[in-house]
Amino acid sequence: MTQAIKKAVFPVAGLGTRFLPATKANPKEMLPIVDKPLVQYAVEEAVAAGITELIFVTGRSKWSIPDHFDKAYELEVELSKHNKAKLLDLVQNILPPEVSCIYIRQAEPLGLGHAVLCAKPVVGVQPFAVLLADDLIAGRERGCLTQMVDLYNRYNCGVLAVEPVPKKETSRYGIVETQTIEPRVGKIHSIVEKPAPEAAPSNLGVVGRYILPPDIMVILENTRQGAGGEIQLTDAIAKLLTKRTVLSLEFEGKRYDCGSKLGYLQATVEYALEHPELRQDFERYLHGLMAERLSPAQRKAG
Repeated sequence: MTQAIKKAVFPVAGLGTRFLPATKANPKEMLPIVDKPLVQYAVEEAVAAGITELIFVTGRSKWSIPDHFDKAYELEVELSKHNKAKLLDLVQNILPPEVSCIYIRQAEPLGLGHAVLCAKPVVGVQPFAVLLADDLIAGRERGCLTQMVDLYNRYNCGVLAVEPVPKKETSRYGIVETQTIEPRVGKIHSIVEKPAPEAAPSNLGVVGRYILPPDIMVILENTRQGAGGEIQLTDAIAKLLTKRTVLSLEFEGKRYDCGSKLGYLQATVEYALEHPELRQDFERYLHGLMAERLSPAQRKAG
């Protein structure tokens, strides 16, 4: 019998050094895309996929994450006093009542695999999802994790979200070798962490969404430090492949790498262009800005 995916792990203990000094005191997962922090987008994706237990693996100076998902009495009183009902509803309903949050401290930054392992006492013997908040994925009709859960329910096995990446960028990803079993779905034969382009088995890179069986935890406990001196989740998945079937899914949607400054800015602009309160004014502003930046020759040609 297939166990339902009800738990999701959010590794949010990273230092976010690429965004310093903005992340000196503020977690990168709390950086806003328009009017929501990155981590809230990931949580909303998980909740839409049926997740009811959110497990945050945090580090030092990450208190703003639990504060964000907690009740804010003073703020709610002020909003209520000034009859700001719409904003009050927004603050009070960040999470549905049936969804709970658990926070676990990762004492030292030993890598993604170690962060996932920290959640073992809460995950127990159930399959679970892992979401990396700095991979912001806009699904077309369904969220990325919803697509993955549907595939898991059909095949009862692990699922990794993948997308084609430029060959020259394979050294930034875990790269999978697959055998296609249906459109956009493959059976993974091997996975390599950050291979050089000439050594990459394909151009399919794993992005920040995983559905994993509980026995990955036992493998992680016995996984030594790998690339970068960290315990790599990719290395544990490679061992898992010798025992279990794991599928890849080329999800439908668009991913923004918000761990990079360029990807973060792209997401901010594109989400602003879809925002119901901002899109018309913001699009008008962008058109005006681009017109100002055109040279006289370009303006004449245009």
